[in-house]
Amino acid sequence: IGFQWGRLRAVRDMTGKLTDRATPAMPVEIEGLKGLPMAGDDVIVVESEERAKMLSEGRQRKYQKDQWLKAEKARTLEAERAEEESGEGFVRVELPIVVKSDVQGTAQAVADALRTLNSPQVFVNIVYTGVGAISHSDLNLAQSCGACIVGFNVKSGSSANHSGAHAKVQVFHHRVIYHLLEDIGNLIVEKAPGVSEMEVAGEAEVLSIFKILGKRRTEEDAVSIAGCRVVDGKVCRSGVLRLLRSGEVVFEGSCASLKREKQDVEQVGKGNECGVVMGDWNDFRVGDVIQCMKPVTRKPKFVSSESGAVRIEC
Repeated sequence: IGFQWGRLRAVRDMTGKLTDRATPAMPVEIEGLKGLPMAGDDVIVVESEERAKMLSEGRQRKYQKDQWLKAEKARTLEAERAEEESGEGFVRVELPIVVKSDVQGTAQAVADALRTLNSPQVFVNIVYTGVGAISHSDLNLAQSCGACIVGFNVKSGSSANHSGAHAKVQVFHHRVIYHLLEDIGNLIVEKAPGVSEMEVAGEAEVLSIFKILGKRRTEEDAVSIAGCRVVDGKVCRSGVLRLLRSGEVVFEGSCASLKREKQDVEQVGKGNECGVVMGDWNDFRVGDVIQCMKPVTRKPKFVSSESGAVRIEC
C-alpha cells in the first residue's frame, strides 16, 4: 500500500469481524504492514515478500524524489521573490527539514507551522513529510540534502537508532508544537548569516576649529582640525566618520588623525576632548556633530508571545 508493505495477517470488515476477502467498495481494516500508509494510497497484491519489498522501495524513492523536486521549485521561487524584494545581492540560506508524524494530517500541519518561520535570511524548505517512526531511509535522505529531522509524536525506529547516519543528522523529537517551533526557531537564528549594517559607536560635538599650515605655508595647503568633545560612546581612529550639520550628513570618510592632548590615540571615550582630522574635509563649523560608525552584523531574533504565537523578527 503506497510504499508500505507486509504480509497480510488479518482482514476485518466494518463491524470488526474477521473475513477472508474484501469485495469492491467494501471498507475493511488490514493488519500486517511494516508502517503506516497515507490516505489515497492504492493496494497491490503480489506473489512474494521480495516483490512487495522491491515495489515498496521503488515507490518510496519516487515519492521522495517528487517531494524533493517540489521543495526545490518552492525554494527557487522563494529565493527569486526575496531577491526582488531586497533589490540587492541579498544572502539567504536554506534550512531543509524532513517531517515525520503519527498521522498524515498532523505531519502536514507541522510542516505548515514550520513554514511560518520563514525569514528574509533563512528559507525553511520542507523536503519530505511522512508518517510513522523515523527510519533508516529518512536519515539517509536528510544526510544527502543536509536536512534536520522533526519527529512529532513519533520516535526513531530500531533501524534508525543503529544507523551510522544517525550521528550525522540533527533529530528533534517533540509532542508539543510550541516547543518544536521554539527549537527550530533557535536553529534558524543560529543558521542565519546576519545582515551587515553600520552602527553609531560614538558621537562628538565640534567646539572649535584650528588650522595648521602645510609645507607650502599657504591657506590652500592648510589642514582643518576639529576640536571636539565626545558626548556619547567613543570615537575610534579606525572607524568611519560622518559629519552632520543641522541633522543632515554633509560628509563621510575615514579619520586621518585623532589626537588627545597632542598625542596620537586610537580612541577617545565619552566626556573627553580630542582633535579630529577627517580625510579631505576642511569646512568644519562650531556645532557640527561627528559620528563614528562601526560595522555590525545583525541576526534575526526568535520572538514568542504570552499567547503562544511565535515568529522570526529581523
